[in-house]
Amino acid sequence: MQALMQDRQLLVSSLLTHAARFHPRSEIISRMAEGGATRTDWAGLAARAGRLARALRRLGVRPGDRVATLAWNTTRHLELYFAVAGIGAVLHTINPRLFPAQIGWIADHGGAEVIFADADLAHLIAGQRAAAPALRAVVAMTDAAHMPPAPADALCYEDLLAAEEGGPFDWPEFDENRAATLCHTSGTTGDPKGVLSSHRACVLHAWLCCSVDGLGVNRRDRTLLATPLFHVNGWGLPFASAMCGAALVLPGPHVDGATLHALAVEERCTFSLAVPTVWLSFFRHLDAAGLDPAALPLERVMLGGAAPPRALLRRFRDAGIEAMQAWGMTETGPVAAVCRPLPEHEGLTGEALLDVRARSGRAMYGVDMRIVDEAGRPLPHDGESAGHLQASGPWVASGYHRGAGGEVLEEGRWFPTGDVAVIDPEGFVRLTDRAKDVIKSGGEWISSIQLESAAMSHAAVQEAAVIAMPHPEWQERPLMLAVLKPGAQVTAEALRDHLSGIVARWWLPDEIRFVDALPHTATGKLQKTRLRRMHLPAAAV
Repeated sequence: MQALMQDRQLLVSSLLTHAARFHPRSEIISRMAEGGATRTDWAGLAARAGRLARALRRLGVRPGDRVATLAWNTTRHLELYFAVAGIGAVLHTINPRLFPAQIGWIADHGGAEVIFADADLAHLIAGQRAAAPALRAVVAMTDAAHMPPAPADALCYEDLLAAEEGGPFDWPEFDENRAATLCHTSGTTGDPKGVLSSHRACVLHAWLCCSVDGLGVNRRDRTLLATPLFHVNGWGLPFASAMCGAALVLPGPHVDGATLHALAVEERCTFSLAVPTVWLSFFRHLDAAGLDPAALPLERVMLGGAAPPRALLRRFRDAGIEAMQAWGMTETGPVAAVCRPLPEHEGLTGEALLDVRARSGRAMYGVDMRIVDEAGRPLPHDGESAGHLQASGPWVASGYHRGAGGEVLEEGRWFPTGDVAVIDPEGFVRLTDRAKDVIKSGGEWISSIQLESAAMSHAAVQEAAVIAMPHPEWQERPLMLAVLKPGAQVTAEALRDHLSGIVARWWLPDEIRFVDALPHTATGKLQKTRLRRMHLPAAAV
């Protein structure tokens, strides 16, 4: 017997329509790439997105076409999120911090036919026509007064919108399994791979973000979105904010500590999201300026993209701000697990509660997770067995754009994440390493993530990275690379003594080298492949 329920497709456009109808006055504030700021609301953004949808059609954009962006976190980029997907095309966000050759490769691989770029980034497209032959139009995301000199044939964003009539736009209905967005992985090993998210996946993921045990995004929030919109759909916040009508604060091209602090205070932000490196920079600014983090209006923050050092979680705790760690990747939509304490943790305080918050998170409904051994056999969720982490769910990738990497699922269901993890009986996941970064010493595994976090708990250490160094007897041993805070001093022997009180003695690095800086990817992750080339013998890389 079939149920008697309406069959409505889960489409990105429905989120915007809902926000404009039921949360029209909820604010959206944006710093702009050419300077200054704008203030609008969900009703205003929906009206402009409708004009943009008409302009896209006039440019010849059809369902399935890829529309690329090279843009910062601004209202114009947010308008593209809804307008492109809303007409059945695919929003293809490209990281502008990549090298021009990488940008051209990704644009070509994605099949971008039109590309929108902020005025300060338009020059990155000037040399891409040969690399991306399908590209037929470039739009500078600015007004006539700020048009860039190159490329000379770029169209003006504001002129395009001004030429279109206003009034409600009739968003088309189509299959919810059509692709809405295309995001490329960071490509730390080999070429980046394209992940196509469906409308259905984006809407279901938004529900996760709005759930209490998820990110808890709600109408009362004023969210400072420091996570780039070009990074995995802005971690799902554009769609989740529209779903619940939350206010959004977009920092534009600058995510330095001073800018984020000013916006958090001026706009009374209650929630914010960023990778750990951004939050470390944020606290360095507060410390240098003598500002009290406890005076911030922030109630909670989300940390993702890389494992946060325990010292960073402690800074948030001491400021009275809830720090939620979440785990995910481009291929998982991105959020798959969120770390929120359970009722049985209510009596915990201090370091015991921090032990809970230091875990990567628990799988949210819709995502299934397991760990397996080298032979692919499932391991128990006992909090001790470490294995390769796999995920499954309606917003988890089943393959890559253009078939890159071939068949990726195990048993037709499980996506191999590349992480090594432990899952405890309560369902909490604790990442111990990336599979390629784990240190295998004498038949045992040493977690580079835990060693790095232990090092950064020292008052003198700003950042640390641990890589495997070949060893004739033990196979591999840890090499630690540490960056000291400005003006701070510590010897390798003193740092090793500090570590000995936190980790097992056989985990202690054989060598500690102090360096001026560590290389990061454009999304803030440590570039360990580059570190190996820099610090290990050529034969060991």
